[in-house]
Amino acid sequence: MLITENKTIETYYKALLERKESFVGIFFVGVKTTSVFCIATCRARKPKLENVEFYTSFKEALDHGYRPCKICKPTENANEAPEPVEKAITLVKQNPKEKITDDQLRKLAISPEVVRRWFKKNYGMTFQAYQRMYRINNAFQELKKGKNTTHTAFDSGYESLSGFGYTFKKVIGKSPQKITDKTLILISRLTTPLGPMFVCATEKGVCLLEFVDRRMLETEFQDLQKRLQAQIIAGENEHMKQAKKEITEYFEGKRKTFEVALETPGTDFQNAVWHSLQEIKYGQVTTYQSQAEKIKNPKAIRAVAAANGCNRISIIIPCHRVIGKDGSMTGYGGGIERKQWLLTHEKNTIGS
Repeated sequence: MLITENKTIETYYKALLERKESFVGIFFVGVKTTSVFCIATCRARKPKLENVEFYTSFKEALDHGYRPCKICKPTENANEAPEPVEKAITLVKQNPKEKITDDQLRKLAISPEVVRRWFKKNYGMTFQAYQRMYRINNAFQELKKGKNTTHTAFDSGYESLSGFGYTFKKVIGKSPQKITDKTLILISRLTTPLGPMFVCATEKGVCLLEFVDRRMLETEFQDLQKRLQAQIIAGENEHMKQAKKEITEYFEGKRKTFEVALETPGTDFQNAVWHSLQEIKYGQVTTYQSQAEKIKNPKAIRAVAAANGCNRISIIIPCHRVIGKDGSMTGYGGGIERKQWLLTHEKNTIGS
């Protein structure tokens, strides 16, 4: 939303001049004279008040034609977990079987309140729910390998089998004794130059990679869980770690193809379309009509466009490389400005 209330504009401009960290992520300032947008702490020379406008999200700044500042990198730094939150996340990952209490956080000079607010805003859940999912995922993996339920429960920090069983079933959807054929979809978050993304993966591979503000994301989550008959819970596996590494290399201009394993539940037609997307080379573009001809169904242009729109794995399955027959930027779930950015990025790095 564009900020139009004068008092708020004055407050934000004062925060910009003073580089107040507490306003990072609260507003994004577009500079009319340079067409870039920044966060509150940007070190660049400060523009005059009449040359700026404030937005409540970086996506709105992008949609209005502004590009991210190369100095403050607003789409990365505004959404990156602050140091106290990173420490709390590391603590959970290093101690997957323990419940991290507020007292433990305070002893490490980590504010539980800051951690809670960040998780609620960026994950839509509490920090306690996040670490509970991590503990249950760890228990799930041990049970799948044949470990005794009782030992798993007490090793995971639960004081009773009933408490473990109740929490396990609530998170996983099945009791600990009935998970032999159960699939889990793990979800984690990564930051990119175009904003934060969610990455999901099963034991077979990455099944979702989307910008967190993508339209209909909740519907995608529901559809994915239904197709794989699985629950989405917080966690991380090797496929996700590899995807994060490869996506980082892509944005750095160091990677042009992806090797991470994928799982793409869908119809035969959809998978044929998604496969044709993966054959579009880095830095090149195609049209829906060319895609339809490639899968030997030249009249299915609209169906191809619909299948592209159902692609859950952005960038790795590069639906951003499909444009209109007249060369125009067609619809893109992550936003047209992001699509243009990705195509420009590939064009500029194709020879590197």
